[in-house]
Amino acid sequence: MSTTSLKTFSQPSNRQRTTQYRRLPLASVTPVQLVLALDAGTTGVRTVAFGPDLQVVDQSYRELTQYFPSPGDVEHDPLEICDLAVTTLREVASNAQRQAHDVVALGLTNQRETTVGFDRESGDIFQRAIVWQDRRTAPLCQELASQGHGPRVREVTGLVLDSYFSATKMTWMLERGLADRAITPSFATIDTWLIWMLSGGSEGGAFVTEPSNASRTLLLDLATREWSREMMTLFGVAPSMLAEVRPSLGTFGVVSDLVPELMGVPITGVLGDQQSALFGQACFSPGLVKATYGTGAFVLANTGEILPPVVDGLITTVAWDLGTRAPTHYALEGSAFVAGAAVQWLRDLGFIDESADLEALARSVEDSAGVQFIPAFTGLGSPFWRPDARGAITGISRGVGRGQIARALVEALAYQVRAMTDAFRHGGVELKELRCDGGAAAMDLLLQLQATNSRVEVLRSATLEATARGAASVAGLQCGLWTSLDDLEELWRCERRFVPEDPRLVDPGYDAWRAALERV
Repeated sequence: MSTTSLKTFSQPSNRQRTTQYRRLPLASVTPVQLVLALDAGTTGVRTVAFGPDLQVVDQSYRELTQYFPSPGDVEHDPLEICDLAVTTLREVASNAQRQAHDVVALGLTNQRETTVGFDRESGDIFQRAIVWQDRRTAPLCQELASQGHGPRVREVTGLVLDSYFSATKMTWMLERGLADRAITPSFATIDTWLIWMLSGGSEGGAFVTEPSNASRTLLLDLATREWSREMMTLFGVAPSMLAEVRPSLGTFGVVSDLVPELMGVPITGVLGDQQSALFGQACFSPGLVKATYGTGAFVLANTGEILPPVVDGLITTVAWDLGTRAPTHYALEGSAFVAGAAVQWLRDLGFIDESADLEALARSVEDSAGVQFIPAFTGLGSPFWRPDARGAITGISRGVGRGQIARALVEALAYQVRAMTDAFRHGGVELKELRCDGGAAAMDLLLQLQATNSRVEVLRSATLEATARGAASVAGLQCGLWTSLDDLEELWRCERRFVPEDPRLVDPGYDAWRAALERV
């Protein structure tokens, strides 16, 4: 397999950290069966080991380098993603071997719309992966919209014409001739890329995907859950360039000697990260809603087996396809492109030492003193869909300090999700509760603000690793570690519940934030 290096491109403009940590040591006396979840996220890659009770047994993490070649452009090195996946898998698998635990399956979850172009014959990649946050194809989206394609794209794919999604990234690479010399030009979301690499790469690796990821490309027909020839023609993508779409649960391939400790272990479950969090939060019934505060903030509502009608400001997506085990479920989704990424930005500027320091700093003041933080670093997602928006901090006066700016950011995270939950209500979706996960969900201040802003009880999951948990749950269902969704639902636990307070405490701030947002 080719070891094509991308290190000749511009160096990353953020400081790279290679933090490794484990929540719990492997200390079980009795060997148990484990399912590993590989979570290839936007800012890092982790492997998490789950036992039969779906509790975290072990984990390893590495931070992923972010590249910003020019304003609005965001890229990742696909080979680094693979290297970090192998590193974290080997660490966790080695620990499991030392304790005589049996790894029975591997599940995979991933950042969704990020696109890799490569040659399946040689393994060479066209260029660094174009990340979902990247805005370089916004002019193409505007051109297609001006030609009247928006409504049809929405009807077929459930998505909007926005550079967030994968197809325009593929078009961008094709128009620049990056695939011209490839023998077998191919495009992949990160799930497909990692499955292909882990299962053999150019020496027989499986070139496959599943509907929760495929439905993020602007190329999948939601009704048939197959690639749409109409959309492929629109974006200039040939069918041979795309992976085979399989159900989210099944055998996608087996791990090769790239990870010797896991060689022969089957990859049995794959979900895009936000759908995986919905599954990991046991939102198996229509009407259950989750919010994940990760690099971005994402709210998904399970809408059941029926493909829902278009809802203004939201997108429609496949939640999961469990094959013969259960009917396919769909979801409505709201997406904010920047959430935890703004916290990381403050950290990288030296504003705080660690991301975990943000809440204490925000609590050091009573309010934001009129400061409004607009985290539109890569445009605005739901329900605004404005790729031209950019971030801003407004309302700064001489009396403003670090505490007020930190609090303004925490408030902005809650305001972004409020805009989405308002859109859900306007679309007729009844919000009974909001199950929350992700790194920023550890902040009590954020979740209390969210409950009050969104007028709904907020439940923090007992594990914030809902994304990895979802991938492990699907993989474990396939290999028989769990037998039903009922089994998984019984294992879900709420760690803390936040009840809405008087909305008069937050409404003026939200109105001021919306006014500041209009100016960007």
